Amino acid sequence: MKLVGLVKAICVRPSVREIMGALQIRTFQHDFVPRDPKAKPKKFKYPQFYDPYGPRPPPSDKIVELAERIAALPPEERRQIYPTLSERLSHPKMQTIADEGMQLGAGAGAGAAKVEEKKEKTSFDVKLEKFDAAAKIKVIKEVRAFTNLGLKEAKDLVEKAPVILKQGVTKEEANDIMEKIKAAGGVAVME
Repeated sequence: MKLVGLVKAICVRPSVREIMGALQIRTFQHDFVPRDPKAKPKKFKYPQFYDPYGPRPPPSDKIVELAERIAALPPEERRQIYPTLSERLSHPKMQTIADEGMQLGAGAGAGAAKVEEKKEKTSFDVKLEKFDAAAKIKVIKEVRAFTNLGLKEAKDLVEKAPVILKQGVTKEEANDIMEKIKAAGGVAVME
């Protein structure tokens, strides 16, 4: 008995085909003219090397002569060109590369250690270690305040804890951020 009622209910309701009619099918109609199959492909002349600045005029005779004179110098004198030119043109000195984790000679490692003793760290990273689950919303609001992130991005960042919140800030700014996060219910450290 129930089966007959169910069949009648199904048959009485109109199907999608009856509501919408015959479905339309659209095929891809290209709006470009097909190329001639007998046509040969165009050949382009590529330069030997790519120059993003475009063609440049050839160097002047003075520059060519100077380059030839430099090439003719012995290696000892060629090594003196860069320091002399950088001093003469007031170029800033090149930064030393940190040698942490590399095995260097005793003299090189000792020299780098002396430089590190004199140099004090000026930029810091603020890292969110953990937060109280009850204060999650407050921590997200504080993170949004100093990172200029949207609500979803700030929420995702906080949920990834431990995570770096801000990089390259001064010591005062890092301490200020840490205090705000601590007041909101989180634990942040300075690296």
